[in-house]
Amino acid sequence: IQSFGEFVVGGNYVIGIVIFMILFILNKTVIVQGTTRIAEVAARFTLDAMPGKQMAIEADLNSGLIDEDEARSQRENLRRESDFYGAMDGAGKFVQGDVNAGMLITAINIIGGILIGVLQKGMHWTDAAQTYTLLTIGDGLVSTIPSLIISTSAGIIVSRAAAEAKMGEEFIGQLTFHSRALKLVSIILVVFGIVPGMPTIPFLCLSAIIYGVSLLGRDAEAEEQEAESGAGAKGQKAKGGDQPSLDSPEEVQALLPLDSLELEVGYGLIPLVDEEQSGNLLSRIRSIRRQYALDMGVIIPSLHLRDNLQLKPGEYRVLIKGNAIASAEILIDHQLAMDPGDAKHRIKGIETVEPAFNLPAIWIPDTQKEEAMLAGYTVVDPSTVIATHLTEVFRRNLGEFLGRQETQDLLDNLSKRAPKAVEDLVPNILSLGVVQKVLQNLVRENVSIRDLLTIVEALADYGPSIQDPNQLTEYVRSHMSRTIIKPYLASDGSLPILTFGPTVDAKLNDAVRASENGGFLALDPGSAQQLIQSVNTVAENVLETDGQPVLLCAPQLRSHLAQLMVRFLPTIPVISQAEIPASVRIMSAGTVEF
Repeated sequence: IQSFGEFVVGGNYVIGIVIFMILFILNKTVIVQGTTRIAEVAARFTLDAMPGKQMAIEADLNSGLIDEDEARSQRENLRRESDFYGAMDGAGKFVQGDVNAGMLITAINIIGGILIGVLQKGMHWTDAAQTYTLLTIGDGLVSTIPSLIISTSAGIIVSRAAAEAKMGEEFIGQLTFHSRALKLVSIILVVFGIVPGMPTIPFLCLSAIIYGVSLLGRDAEAEEQEAESGAGAKGQKAKGGDQPSLDSPEEVQALLPLDSLELEVGYGLIPLVDEEQSGNLLSRIRSIRRQYALDMGVIIPSLHLRDNLQLKPGEYRVLIKGNAIASAEILIDHQLAMDPGDAKHRIKGIETVEPAFNLPAIWIPDTQKEEAMLAGYTVVDPSTVIATHLTEVFRRNLGEFLGRQETQDLLDNLSKRAPKAVEDLVPNILSLGVVQKVLQNLVRENVSIRDLLTIVEALADYGPSIQDPNQLTEYVRSHMSRTIIKPYLASDGSLPILTFGPTVDAKLNDAVRASENGGFLALDPGSAQQLIQSVNTVAENVLETDGQPVLLCAPQLRSHLAQLMVRFLPTIPVISQAEIPASVRIMSAGTVEF
């Protein structure tokens, strides 16, 4: 320490103090404060950006762009990133404390050394100051240089931009990237070396080393310039001028596909889809997709979730193949309360409409939830509102999710269990398009196609003589009678039905017309409206019946009535007399007359 102090300060402790203070100020005010500030900002921005990044990962997972393993890996990388910047924020405080402690220890050593020299060893205070200040400055410089290196290293780490290369490789690559800059530094060192009084040999040696490094880095720079010039030449050739080149056809084609199913949310709904903020909407959507696969045999496509700043904070929108199908607005930190009809008293709130079934409802604060439930209201949270709305949207548009490719996937899956049944049907008897239309007809009327083997065998039986998808659908339904009526049975096993009076039945039979493209129901608009109103009135009068009332008609009327009812009264199923098993007891719930 004494030798180092004498070497650096030349035996003059005043010079030593000046050098030490310069290094201390440089370290504290320039390096450490900058490092600490960068670490604080990086940590805050990283934590603020985490919900959006997590939502992007979940959106990619739901849309099928990544699998569960890749999503888990990305979540782990995101966690490590947040931990890293949080740790660097704390490390900056350690570095700052190390610098401050070094200065304080140096001051204590100087004062303590002078006191020891004067009081214990009987030295004159000037001699004590000369001796112990020199030793303290030497010790301070020895400890300050490592501290300076640590501070500089921390600054480099926290200020490093994102890159795929390792930090050491990136550091060396940036220092040696521009060979002309290194050559200029080499020339400057030569000039310093020939200045009288300067150490010539060290400067010349250092200049030679830097010049050699510049020669090694010249090849990489030349290759990059050549690549840039080649790309520029291609762009000019393609455009015939200085305009930038267009994207390649492959890049443009990648923009063409539409997402089958999308959910756009306003920024206020992000907490509902962010699992890190206890959002459970994504898990609910996954459960809905699984439930539809079990109940209906239809695989709902992966839902692509994205935030849309053009929407209101609490607004969301459902899109199918790029077209908006449904939308609604949610009030965050509120609950949706609905009166089932027997509420004890009315509660105050913001009036609205429940989006799934267009029922009157009110938004109430979370603090009013208990009061509303005690009053007899049905209270649901925002996630449940959106999930219920999505369930209803999926149900009404199941046919949209059964394209030819999806139909082929279902048949391929069935062929693993019954290869002969699939092989005989497609394409020997029916085309894939006809099978697709039959499946679409079934799911549009909420008939499960999970028993696909029965459907395929029925199509194989009637396909050789019938090619019309609508007629084939009716024959398939007759083979699936138990599956069709199962959701509508009462608790005692009976089936509540609505029937047509003799006048209405005769009028409907007279309205059936045949055409080249199949039959249709030739009802004038007034009669059609009167029929719908009558069915709706009778159905409303029997809503309290256990079980779902179904509209019963003759087989030749069923498909035509179903097409009419699904447009105006989609909740009332239409079945024919041939679709009721003999073992099922029917119960008349009303008669439609007009």
